[in-house]
Amino acid sequence: MVRRAIIIGCLVCIGLFMVGPFLWTVSTALKGSEEVFAYPPNLIPKEIRLQNFVDVMELLPLGTFALNSLIISVIMVAANVLLASLAAYPLARMDFRGKRLMFLAILSTMMIPEQVIIIPLYRVCLELGLLNTFAGVILPFSVNAFGIFLLRQFYGSIPRDLDDAARIDGCSPLRIWWEVLVPLSRPALATLAVFSFIGSWSNFLWPLIVLRDTESFTLPIGAAGAVLAIIPVLIVFLLMQRTFIHGLLSGSVKA
Repeated sequence: MVRRAIIIGCLVCIGLFMVGPFLWTVSTALKGSEEVFAYPPNLIPKEIRLQNFVDVMELLPLGTFALNSLIISVIMVAANVLLASLAAYPLARMDFRGKRLMFLAILSTMMIPEQVIIIPLYRVCLELGLLNTFAGVILPFSVNAFGIFLLRQFYGSIPRDLDDAARIDGCSPLRIWWEVLVPLSRPALATLAVFSFIGSWSNFLWPLIVLRDTESFTLPIGAAGAVLAIIPVLIVFLLMQRTFIHGLLSGSVKA
């Protein structure tokens, strides 16, 4: 009984620690400007100012920002799911020389912080004329090592007998991927889609560097605006929560 109470207490503390930044964001969005910079800071606002949300909508074209974020996020999700799925298929289901080395090379890119490659990416976008365009925001991050790893692990858990049966029926490798693996991988694909949407929707640094025209800006901006930007992410997660968790557990199976 004591052990159970200790475990529950630790989980509650961890939960409060994880939800702390979100609560602080909501609290800041409801404060007046003088209370935001007050010291010592207060978690609970002395005066709740819902007018902040009205003000930010009047001062900034949040509708345009939200539409820009939605367009970029949808394209980013589609690109990540498609490209990661295609890249993971040969790594999981085909045998060729250098496959393990290639997979390790892909995984090694996960150890490189995004900030380290900002300058090279900026120069590439500058040379290709992609600055101040949605393509400049999307293309550099249209596929990532995590998505390839997740789908490769999931594909490895699917029996290879299904591939053999499809080959007997005359299916090409691309058709096997599309008609056999993709339908069975919906939980993993949904998990990757959720991760991609969250990452794209909440991305601040790279769009800030690439986009220069105010009409092209994305939604993550300002205190009250930040709370508004979180709402779509919560909705997507709640709608796909079961599929998301199932995909994570399935992706953890060793290939």
